[in-house]
Amino acid sequence: MPPSRLHRVAVLVLDGAKPLDVGIPAQVFTTRASMPYEVRACGAEPGLVRGGDGLSYHVAHGLDALAWADIAFVPGYRFPDRDDPPRAVVDALVAAHDRGTRLAAISTGAFALAATGLLDGKRATTHWHYTRALAAKHPLVQVDENVLFVDEGDMLTSAGAASGIDLCLHILRRDLGVAASNHAARRLVAAPYRSGGQAQYVPRSLPEPLGERFAATREWALHRLDEHLTLDVLARHAAVSPRTFSRRFVEDTGYTPMQWVLRARIDLARELLERSQRSVEQIATDIGLGTGTNLRLHFQRILGTTPSEYRRTFTQGE
Repeated sequence: MPPSRLHRVAVLVLDGAKPLDVGIPAQVFTTRASMPYEVRACGAEPGLVRGGDGLSYHVAHGLDALAWADIAFVPGYRFPDRDDPPRAVVDALVAAHDRGTRLAAISTGAFALAATGLLDGKRATTHWHYTRALAAKHPLVQVDENVLFVDEGDMLTSAGAASGIDLCLHILRRDLGVAASNHAARRLVAAPYRSGGQAQYVPRSLPEPLGERFAATREWALHRLDEHLTLDVLARHAAVSPRTFSRRFVEDTGYTPMQWVLRARIDLARELLERSQRSVEQIATDIGLGTGTNLRLHFQRILGTTPSEYRRTFTQGE
């Protein structure tokens, strides 16, 4: 999707809305030169909405904002397993979806989407504390408690507040490309990309020095993607055994070390395709994949398109 198009984002603030969950899409998609989005906060009706955790919100728009939006976010709210949102809210979400609006939930906002019936038969997630309640209340929803977010195309759900940032960056990558997503991540001081399939939490805590060491190794590798990076090389930099490195790396990122390196290389290729006129062969060398044939093979397997088609997507209309 060419970056010149203005995207319209509605943030639906329900009674008991969580402050962090409301603020994440509002801040990630805030209107600025580098972000072609317009954000409107809305409620069941304009005016004051009672929030959770001691805060309330004054929203300028009612449910008409959902009809206006290209994508509508439902932030998490308190006591989602008790009652469904008002019927007018549920009906407005269904009507917006029928017109082509993508619906996205942060944390317990998934309960509001499930109340529409639009998640029936689809995968979804929510905050780990509420996954069983969501499955019990909406048994037709395929609840996955072991992921950070789920993308079902026009219906997207995420776990707790931090994974809401991951979901927003994922949407940015879909809409504007990896360069815009990475730019937003730097502005937010957030990880550029975490796998949606990563576990919401690790059942045992990782020793803090080891976690810091692994983060340093990932950062080190990102600056050396054109070099010969192997499991042994990465483990040696982290000063642990390859077996330990591989096991802990999956827990930390959701990918094996070499899957992560390959995806980092493909991400860099995407950014170079978006922002430069370098040939596919040159880019393949720059990112450590050697040949254009190798780049095309992995690009197609991971993204389902070719480098040339991807570049055309982000240059049309400029």
